[in-house]
Amino acid sequence: MTTLLQAQAQAQYGREAVLSATPARLLTMLYDRLLLDLHRAEQAQRAGSWNDASTALLHAQDIVAELSSSLRVDLWDGAEGLLAVYAFVTTTLRNANVQRDAALTRQAIDLMEPLAAAWHEAAALPTAADSLTSAAPVGGGGLHLGFA
Repeated sequence: MTTLLQAQAQAQYGREAVLSATPARLLTMLYDRLLLDLHRAEQAQRAGSWNDASTALLHAQDIVAELSSSLRVDLWDGAEGLLAVYAFVTTTLRNANVQRDAALTRQAIDLMEPLAAAWHEAAALPTAADSLTSAAPVGGGGLHLGFA
């Protein structure tokens, strides 16, 4: 019973964190969850746990779709390039899932880790809240961010 209550409390805390997060924080949360999914998928693929790998890869694709759909290409010169990266990663993740290829999952990780680090750095800047609010993808469109 205690474990159930703890799980419910953690879920509520996660929901509150998402609802109260700034746009910059939502963006970094999306990237953090994306990388968590990718690492879980890679580990599952290497272990031959194809259902677990597929679940993680599908969730990662949902996150990339959210990042793509919320990117404001009219407000940032680099948006078209980032959109192309997202399209490439989406294709790579689909292929990684269909072909059960951990090397493709690793390729997606290697592409997304530097982007996540860059967004974390940008979010930490004093003016990040102002600039990221208007130009960057912020997510949240019903996408489950839970880290469990």
